[in-house]
Amino acid sequence: MKTYSAKPNEIEKKWIIVDAEGVSLGRLSSIVAMRLRGKHKPMFTPHMDCGDNVIVVNAEKVRLTGNKRSGDLFYWHTGYPGGIKSRTKGEILDGKFPQRVVEKAVERMLPSGALGRSVFKNLRVYAGTDHPHEAQKPEALDVAAMNPKNKR
Repeated sequence: MKTYSAKPNEIEKKWIIVDAEGVSLGRLSSIVAMRLRGKHKPMFTPHMDCGDNVIVVNAEKVRLTGNKRSGDLFYWHTGYPGGIKSRTKGEILDGKFPQRVVEKAVERMLPSGALGRSVFKNLRVYAGTDHPHEAQKPEALDVAAMNPKNKR
């Protein structure tokens, strides 16, 4: 018996839309990362981009449990001496680009390297309910109904 390896012309990509309203951030991002990678498909091949295109809407309404809203910090450096800066997840969600919290959570669950970067390009995150991908006819994926813990 030989191991199956998917070829690029055999891979079919679907469009999936996920509503993040009231769903826990970690549970949402792990499901989205699995869909982006393609691990839910029986023809998954580790070195190929087998995953689907995922649209996440209502990213500003994602739920953070415990003290994660005020305790978790995102750091960056300006490049100047003493230029370390930080911002909490709550400040980012209340700020101008709330979708970056979901993007970072999913990005950190994907492999680092060229494959992870190409897979991450299949993710589109929007803060509100509007998105410009109606022409692709995305199928709805109800993450909240998958497990009762997703929406506690």
